[in-house]
Amino acid sequence: MANFGAVYDACVLYPAPLRDLLMHLALTDLFRAHWTAMIHDEWMRNLLAQRKDLTPAKLQRTRAFMDENVRDALVTGYESLIESLTLPDPDDRHVLAAAIRAGADVIVTFNLKDFPRERLAPFGIAAQHPDEFIGHLLDLAPGAVATAAKRQRESLKNPPKSVDEYLDAIARSGLPQTVSRLRAMAELL
Repeated sequence: MANFGAVYDACVLYPAPLRDLLMHLALTDLFRAHWTAMIHDEWMRNLLAQRKDLTPAKLQRTRAFMDENVRDALVTGYESLIESLTLPDPDDRHVLAAAIRAGADVIVTFNLKDFPRERLAPFGIAAQHPDEFIGHLLDLAPGAVATAAKRQRESLKNPPKSVDEYLDAIARSGLPQTVSRLRAMAELL
C-alpha cells in the first residue's frame, strides 16, 4: 500500500515519544520510512548530550531495532549528492541527499526553514512538520494510525500510560493537531 516515502530528520527522532510513534507508523506500510547512518548519529549525539541518564549502548539498541524492523529504511549511496545541494544550513544537505536517493516525497522535520520549498521542489520533495505529516496519515487511514498509536501506548510498560497520559506525552513532543484528532478517537487507543 505504501506509495510515498518519507525521510525522518534527526530532530524528529530526538524526542522518544515522537520517535516511537513515527516507528510504529512506519510499520503500518502506509508509507516507506527512511533515514541514514548520519541521521542516526545526529539524533543520538544530541540526545546523549542532553540526557546523562542514557548510554550509547542503549541508543545503539534503539538504532539497531529501527534498522532491523523497518524494511529498507536505511538509505546508503547518497553521499556523492551532498556537495551539489544548496540549503540554508549546509549541515542539512545530507538529509535532502538521502531523500533524493531514496525517492522520498517528504522530509519530516521541525526545521521547515532549513528546507525551503524552492530548494526542494526541483526534486519533487516537500518538507513537513511531523504534526502535518501525521495529520495526512490520519486523513489517509485513521484506523491504521489509531492502531499504531495504540500499539505504542501498550508497549509502554515502565511505567504504563493511560490514554490521557500517553496523549499528553505526544503533545509535549510538539503534535497539538495530532493529539486533538487522536483524543477524538480515544476509545481506539
